[in-house]
Amino acid sequence: MKLKKNRILLAALALSMAGVACQPTQQQSAPTELAQTSEMDALYEGLEFDMPRVQEASFPDYKVSIADFGAIGDGLVDNSEAIAKAIDDVASNGGGTVVIPRGLWLTGPITMKSNINLHAAAGALVLFSTDKSVYPLIETSFEGLDTYRLTSPINGKGLENIAITGTGTFDGNGQVWRAVKKGKMSPSQWSKLLKSGGVLSDNGNTWYPSQAYKDANALTKNFNVAPFETREEFEAIRDFLRPVMLSLVECNKVLLDGPTFQNSPAWNLHPLMCENVILRNLNIRNPWYSQNGDGLDLESCKNALVYNNTFDVGDDAICFKSGKDEDGRKRGMPTENVIVKNNVVYHGHGGFVVGSEMSGGMNNVHVSNCTFIGTDTGLRFKSTRGRGGVVENIYISNIDMINIPTEAIRFNLFYGGQSPVLEEGQEDKMGTKAEPVPVTEETPSFRNIHMKNITSTGSKAAAFFMGLPEMKLQNVTLENAMLDAEKGITMVDVDGITLKNVKLVNRKGTSVVIYNGANVDIDAQIESAGNEPIVKVLGAETKAVSLKTNLEEGQVSVSESLKAEVTFQ
Repeated sequence: MKLKKNRILLAALALSMAGVACQPTQQQSAPTELAQTSEMDALYEGLEFDMPRVQEASFPDYKVSIADFGAIGDGLVDNSEAIAKAIDDVASNGGGTVVIPRGLWLTGPITMKSNINLHAAAGALVLFSTDKSVYPLIETSFEGLDTYRLTSPINGKGLENIAITGTGTFDGNGQVWRAVKKGKMSPSQWSKLLKSGGVLSDNGNTWYPSQAYKDANALTKNFNVAPFETREEFEAIRDFLRPVMLSLVECNKVLLDGPTFQNSPAWNLHPLMCENVILRNLNIRNPWYSQNGDGLDLESCKNALVYNNTFDVGDDAICFKSGKDEDGRKRGMPTENVIVKNNVVYHGHGGFVVGSEMSGGMNNVHVSNCTFIGTDTGLRFKSTRGRGGVVENIYISNIDMINIPTEAIRFNLFYGGQSPVLEEGQEDKMGTKAEPVPVTEETPSFRNIHMKNITSTGSKAAAFFMGLPEMKLQNVTLENAMLDAEKGITMVDVDGITLKNVKLVNRKGTSVVIYNGANVDIDAQIESAGNEPIVKVLGAETKAVSLKTNLEEGQVSVSESLKAEVTFQ
């Protein structure tokens, strides 16, 4: 017995020494720390506005594995209790890291606590349960409105100093939650989906997970928020109340660094009313056909960094919001002080998107060094009457886009909830002539938005700028841009639009249309294969239009009443 005990002690000592030997010394870790500090410093270089340095979450050395609490990584055993116990243990010991090792880890919703770093190791796949009964109904905000939804697979509220790190994967099993439109699937995919169960819409073009989902969807008039008031009413349609994948509400010092988040029931990542948020090195994935399958919806957040991420999703990719209509105005919390750099977006309704839920406003946002590959639109700004809110001081630079199916740049203040690429039964309402209405707190205002060093090739249209008749799109600049598109640039209800050193190559139609545009200054090289006139200027409210182009006056169509308002340089 004594010999056996000595062997155990020696083995333990050897393991301990090996662990010490493997620990990086101060000198070894310094280059990594310096590199990270240098990378962070670079994010703030050349910033057009003052913002405080974003505080990063940090944690004590205490560390446990979920396997220590009975978790089994076979993809079959429910590990909800084991994961909760591991989080409780670390929290009760002052904080630290909860490790999810390599394996297949089935679980219900994970509720974060303050001072917890949830670390998904390489090869770890966290699969969230398809049993909707394990997701309790809660009061929350969704699509900018105060409502009830089911608890998110990853959730936390009112927390301080939290992180999700590592290179593992979190999968929301979204296929059991979402409706699917027939036109978005191949025949074989559609056939397989029908065999899985669910019900069809009356016209047979939409699949719903259940009859309850279909019934609730028919009642809903405000996007995906049901028009109910009591908890009991919402409980009766819980199958319709699909949650966002990750919901962090009113949290401070949030770090997401490294993992893949995929296949979400609705939106993927939704930080709401959070401060000091860092999102980096993430892989955000959803099927391209996923309804409301946004990548990131940063809502009413302050002081945030979004960099070195990849998005390939079913709806808007990098999207900023601040609440909707009266609920958003009552909250009154803008999204502000945000840096977005070095991101790549593949499929998505928009690469970088503002709105449409912008009732709390947005200001001081820097977006640069991003690449959009085949996103439905590139830079997308949207709102509508009834929202209110002021969006201003947005600075966008060094954006490369290719094969955009609609506009490379789109401002639409008449947004009606349609995807940029029209689906079956939808009509394009952009450019619909509208009469002005009185300006109130419900009137959205977009102004002081500056774009430079923009390259786009192969888009359907170069740009669309549309404000409201009663609230023009104001003070928007586009500088040093090359826009290659089938169609050109349209401006409707704008005031103070400047194009400087812009090259526009379009193959169809009129290159530039200005309707009710005031103080429009265009300095552009235009190469058009479309029919003359190459530029059209019209609208009773048009005034002070300056054109510095390679065109002759005969290639510009101006109504007789407006000729005094157009100057040629």
